Amino acid sequence: MVLHRPVPARLPVPAGLGRLAVLTTVFICAACGLVYELELVALASYLLGDSVTQASVVLSVMVFAMGVGSLLAKRLRARAALGFAAVEAVLALTGGLSAMALYACFAWYGQARLAMVAFSLTIGVLIGAEVPLLMTLIQRIRRQDAGCAVADLFAADYVGALVGGLAFPFLLLPALGQLTGALVTGAVNAVAGGALVLWLFRRDLSPRARWALLTANGLVLVVLAVCSVLTGPFERAARRAVYGTDVRVAVRSEVQEVVLAGGDGGGRPLSLFLDGRLRVSGDVESRYHEALVHPALAGEHRRVLVLGGGDGLAVREVLRYPDVRSVTVVELDPEVLRLARTDPGLAGLNRRAYRDPRVRVVTADAFDWLREGRGTAAGPYDVVISDLPDPGLTPSTKLYSQEFYGLVARVLAPGGRIAVHGGDLDARPHVFWTVEATLRSVGLCTAPYRAAVPRERGAPERDWGFVLAAREPVRLALAEARPPLPSLTPETLRAEGLAAERRKETGALPSTLMHPRYAG
Repeated sequence: MVLHRPVPARLPVPAGLGRLAVLTTVFICAACGLVYELELVALASYLLGDSVTQASVVLSVMVFAMGVGSLLAKRLRARAALGFAAVEAVLALTGGLSAMALYACFAWYGQARLAMVAFSLTIGVLIGAEVPLLMTLIQRIRRQDAGCAVADLFAADYVGALVGGLAFPFLLLPALGQLTGALVTGAVNAVAGGALVLWLFRRDLSPRARWALLTANGLVLVVLAVCSVLTGPFERAARRAVYGTDVRVAVRSEVQEVVLAGGDGGGRPLSLFLDGRLRVSGDVESRYHEALVHPALAGEHRRVLVLGGGDGLAVREVLRYPDVRSVTVVELDPEVLRLARTDPGLAGLNRRAYRDPRVRVVTADAFDWLREGRGTAAGPYDVVISDLPDPGLTPSTKLYSQEFYGLVARVLAPGGRIAVHGGDLDARPHVFWTVEATLRSVGLCTAPYRAAVPRERGAPERDWGFVLAAREPVRLALAEARPPLPSLTPETLRAEGLAAERRKETGALPSTLMHPRYAG
């Protein structure tokens, strides 16, 4: 077996300063590497949903790829300085462009999963190649015990990862956004890697190699700078590809991206997208909100609690009953509430529900609001309308848990009812029947039902699934003194209830905070 013994480097500075420069570069590169990793996890979760799955895929692929990169780097140890500079240039370009490329795949091709895996694999290989090469370089500066060298290298690496991990959510993401943040990180990565080799180890390089590295790093910085300038037009073009050409409002709140399209009198109905997912479609939303709200109001309904539903459309349906005395809305995102009040299209669709003096708005997480007892203090409520994001989305899982429904049951008045949107009964029956089982697990009786989604000729069948629940046995009915409901009658409601019961899945288990069951 041939052992590789690093040749002592001819440094332009004392060995101590040279060693500090290498460890500083390790620190910067580790910070950049973790930012790339978090960028992929965050963007994949936003585009594809289910943050647990996306984080698991990205992290496991990257860790595997780092091992592959470490093995491949053994071939570069004889020319460690040149190899490290080349790895950093490619890593800076790949990592810097990863967010933009992932978003482009989603916007124009409708699929980002393969791109996510490819970038995780590539970035992981390049990050894995860094440590063996840096280990060789630091040993060339001053020979020392391998254990001490590894300890120093990993200490700088882990501290850099800590800084990068904290900088991403608290500095880069709020100040620069995902696309520009990744591009700036790539530029920092390129400068750090290129500067170390071209300054400290320049005597290891031939004049031709030095010019090649200068040119390569210069091109990388130019590409990243040009892309940074073009992020605005790129985002607008990608947004049009995803949402259509009539996007009127696109804002990034502290909670999510909120996009409003259509609804400006140009012919297309208003559409509300939250984090890229269609939440309101003006041409069919009345069918959804009538099915969600009105069965729950067949009984006492003086005091109503709406969880979520910041768009005001569920509130609009509740306010059609003149004997409703108060409506409390608990919505997490203040930006959605602002648009529901001020945007002409959305405010017109909800019939300016938030101007009604009976409506009280609370900006809070529904789970925390109930857990802290604020719901109990303001209640009890005759009706609770749960108009929350789909249960299959990881951030929403706790809002469809046994613990959450236990808190909801505490604020129900005697004879009170809760209506829950349980997802697409046709496409994801497991999710729907898990919601129903979770409601039953807190002692509530349930009545599942569905509402068909109008579809174009040739399109696959879809529906919305709902569950009406109460402490006593509950039946599907509509209030005798009800407003006109174009898409809902007592006969159709009972028929949709029977249709849901015929498709019942037995054996579904309740979902809890410690054992979420909404995957698949």
